[in-house]
Amino acid sequence: MKNKNILVRMSFLTAIVLFLSCTKAQAEQKLPIGGNGMIREIYFAGGCFWGVEGYFRQIPGVKETDTGYANGKNDSASYKGLHQSDHAETVKIVYDASTVSLQELLAHYFRVVDPTSLNKQGNDTGRQYRTGIYYVDDSMVNEVKSFIKFMQRKYSKPIVIEVEKLKHFILAEEYHQDYLQKNPGGYCHIDLTLALKPLYDESKFKPQSKESLKRSLTTIQFSVTQEKATERPFTSQYDKFDAEGIYVDITTGKPLFSSLNKYDAGCGWPSFTKPITTQALQYLDDRSHGMNRTEVVSKTGGAHLGHVFDDGPSDAGGLRYCINGAALRFIPYENMEKEGYGDYLPYVKPTGNF
Repeated sequence: MKNKNILVRMSFLTAIVLFLSCTKAQAEQKLPIGGNGMIREIYFAGGCFWGVEGYFRQIPGVKETDTGYANGKNDSASYKGLHQSDHAETVKIVYDASTVSLQELLAHYFRVVDPTSLNKQGNDTGRQYRTGIYYVDDSMVNEVKSFIKFMQRKYSKPIVIEVEKLKHFILAEEYHQDYLQKNPGGYCHIDLTLALKPLYDESKFKPQSKESLKRSLTTIQFSVTQEKATERPFTSQYDKFDAEGIYVDITTGKPLFSSLNKYDAGCGWPSFTKPITTQALQYLDDRSHGMNRTEVVSKTGGAHLGHVFDDGPSDAGGLRYCINGAALRFIPYENMEKEGYGDYLPYVKPTGNF
């Protein structure tokens, strides 16, 4: 019996050591949502650039926005001369790809433009108001074209968005920069409040009562999500699991992570470099167990998921989302459409043949 007790204590201590190995001692402060930074830029033309800029500056992960004129006949332009120079009113978007994906930005773009309208957005008509996506990194072009092909399924008319490599971008006059901040209530063809609302329909992701969850979840699933327990390391079916698909909140079904951002951290828990969208999670201070950590919970329902640390892969932003597998349900890529998650297909296969 004495030997058995020793073995139990050793197993418990081993679990604690493994858990602490997933908790860097120097993580004394709450981590930012974005990690070390993977700075990218993309250029969106979508009608009057005042509204496009005003919308995208609200998106988490967007670091900088500038209004200007792109891809005209030459490398000089002015607001009054756009009819002659054939430039498009365009917004330069500098973003941290470790926080927000190109796919999420493209989804926002489609939300605020009519992609089937040629040279017209809102009340504004003319070539300068055409829709366009301009890239500087050649690796982006296939993702952009794939996303447009994916979105075409939602429209009966052809999408007429211009997709080109950026030839030139001329900064607009100073009074055009941050125009709607300087002029609240100024002209805008976009509902700017949309930026603060869910990007996708979340009406079906309804939180359940604890009584209902106690009936539908296993003991470990309930303990983790509702009581902030931690599953034992190396026990999750998702620890060393690399199938393509998405991971959703076991309590509500809300999408949380993509297999595209999953990696083996070696700590015994499923690990990811970032959530599937910036609207998936909430971040809370956690000072339990004598540590100072950042707790990660599902934004819908508040289910405890795990913690985020700053010891992740540096080439992916440096963050590691250490997540209890018991808080997740995996949906294979091939089943996503059937189960109502078709909107998230590009987050798993950014260059998919849709």
